Amino acid sequence: MILYSGTTCPFSHRCRFLLYEKGMDFEVRDVDVNNIPADILTMNPYGEVPVLVEREFFLYEANIICEYLDERFPHPQLMPAEPVLRARVRLFMFNFERELFTHVKTLESRQADEAAKEIARTNIRDQLTAMAPIFTKNKYIFGEDFTMLDVVMAPLLWRLGVYGIELPKSAAPLHKYAERLFSRQSFIDSMTPSEKVMRR
Repeated sequence: MILYSGTTCPFSHRCRFLLYEKGMDFEVRDVDVNNIPADILTMNPYGEVPVLVEREFFLYEANIICEYLDERFPHPQLMPAEPVLRARVRLFMFNFERELFTHVKTLESRQADEAAKEIARTNIRDQLTAMAPIFTKNKYIFGEDFTMLDVVMAPLLWRLGVYGIELPKSAAPLHKYAERLFSRQSFIDSMTPSEKVMRR
């Protein structure tokens, strides 16, 4: 199993985090996201990473890769077993993509101008601040259990400083939640050298 991954790409980081959380045997191949090689285009017509390759099977889009891996290797299970709860997690993930990660893509884009990036920073800051009260009573997003939602969120929280996003004091519970994620050995192992220096 091979993961083609950008060394600073938050979406690739999501997949690496999950793979280490699963304790799986896999290979990571670093890809320069500013100079996508031709073989990536044959595996993903959108020319983006991450891409997962397992024998002759190619898979792209971070959430699809993560859900596939969770079903293929169910221990530890990161999606709830109960269909209603699983649907709720998927709805959260959909909302995160719409409300947070569209703005992450703006911040990661080399084409976006500074005005667009400032709007993106404001939106991310406001959404995360609104989430913070959850962590006054919850250890993780979905309660006491670490789930796919936390895998999705961790790479963004790690990059807040790099993105120039400073959360208000009212978001203190979210900072404590982030530190819980960052202290997981699987998260530590998932980071590239370029990602490790994003926070001091």
